[in-house]
Amino acid sequence: MTDREHKQAVIYCRVSSIKQTKVGDGLNSQETRCREFARMKGYAVIEVFRDDVSGSLIDRPGMKSMLAFLRRRRAKGTVVIIDDVSRLARGLQAHLELRGAIAKAGGNLESPSIEFGEDSDSILVENLLASVSQHQRQKNGEQVKNRMSARVMNGYWVFQAPVGYKYVTVPGRGKMLKRDEPAASVVQEALEGYAAGHFESQADVMRFLQDHPLFPKPETSGRICNERVTVLLRQCVYAGYVEAPSFGIERRPGQHEPLIGVRTYQRIQERLDGIHRAPIRRNLNQDFPLRGFVVCADCGSPLTACWSKGRIRSHPYYHCPKRGCEKYGKSIRRADIEGQFETLLRALQPSEALFKVARSMFEDLWNRRSAQGEARAKAMKAELAKIERQVAQLLERILDARVPSVIAAYEERIRRLEEDKLLIQEQMASAGRPASSFSDTLRTALEFLGNPWKLWRSERLEDRRSVLKLAFAERLRYARGEGFRTATLSLPFNILGRIPGADKAMVGPAGFEPATTPL
Repeated sequence: MTDREHKQAVIYCRVSSIKQTKVGDGLNSQETRCREFARMKGYAVIEVFRDDVSGSLIDRPGMKSMLAFLRRRRAKGTVVIIDDVSRLARGLQAHLELRGAIAKAGGNLESPSIEFGEDSDSILVENLLASVSQHQRQKNGEQVKNRMSARVMNGYWVFQAPVGYKYVTVPGRGKMLKRDEPAASVVQEALEGYAAGHFESQADVMRFLQDHPLFPKPETSGRICNERVTVLLRQCVYAGYVEAPSFGIERRPGQHEPLIGVRTYQRIQERLDGIHRAPIRRNLNQDFPLRGFVVCADCGSPLTACWSKGRIRSHPYYHCPKRGCEKYGKSIRRADIEGQFETLLRALQPSEALFKVARSMFEDLWNRRSAQGEARAKAMKAELAKIERQVAQLLERILDARVPSVIAAYEERIRRLEEDKLLIQEQMASAGRPASSFSDTLRTALEFLGNPWKLWRSERLEDRRSVLKLAFAERLRYARGEGFRTATLSLPFNILGRIPGADKAMVGPAGFEPATTPL
């Protein structure tokens, strides 16, 4: 081996995270110090290896590359220069394992901060420094966790900002979540739509977010996955809450502005937990908007649909998929069933006179409810005081209790009462004070009631599915060769049908199937 080969060295640098690589200069500073050390020792630096992972980990890309490089040059005895013991590892066990791996690969460890040796005193100093580095890492972790816990307890979100929020520094309060438009409005629409049933399933929410141009997509795949939708629907932060189960901190009111109300969040959780489960349809597409909503009149199975290939072109058909049904596999032309549906939908359109009567009724109801707002607020205030008294009583009982199971039961009861308290406080904030005028609030709804067929003619599949759910209370039954059975209308259209004189402007109770006579 020549002197030149003895004087060749590599440099290993490490910072704890990718963020430090982007916003700091720690890697370059370490490299500069190591190069200066190599120059003073007369070493020629032939390679530099870098990592941006925690010092508690052993499996690092840069370290693995360096060890492979050393093994290829084992016979040449390469020097490995590190800035400090903490740059090799921040844990005694990790330090010892990496120290042994470097030696086994043929590397000789050196540093401008410490002289490595094989005598007992040098090993003691080295291990002590590694232990101190480990202690510093653990202490830093404890301090960060304690500060994060205290901040969460004060109602601040301390984790990565959810989609629809961004961190903004507020004087005197630190970093706080603020609405991040336009993503915030998209998330709000998705959450409220799922709570109201406009989206029947999480798959519908996923399609809505995937097709919305303003919702941020993953840079790698560009696709919204099911797990991301589930997390979005479960996030209590959108309802103005914060929590940190990993810190042992239960849900509590947050300091940030919510995107949705508490009741909306509760409805979402009820649907996710199966309390209000909607039928899941996976194969919805623009070609067959009635698929899954229209059922076979004979067996009650939802009709499916497909394109049937002919000699010249393909033809669209609906059919019953239920084996054993008399109508199983028998095709129904799409033009027939959808044409009859449009006839049914057109019949729901009220006359101008009837629509004016309905609008007047809705406006009278609006005014009556507004007048009752003050009474509701007073009742809720009394209920809130009652809950606060119950909480105070339970707290006194906890102080006297000695059995752990009893204490746990009291704590669970207090938690539920606190949730009820938050819900009442939210309702009190808006009681008696409409967010907007009658015209602004019900404009879209009245336009739909006035002409539901207009929305059905939209090219958007979501609009067509909304018509089905808003106009009809149940799925439509269809008999091949006969037509639709009597439709069960939703409440608004049902009320319109009961107004005196509505039979001249609305579809009659007999439906659209041929009339039958008793035997």
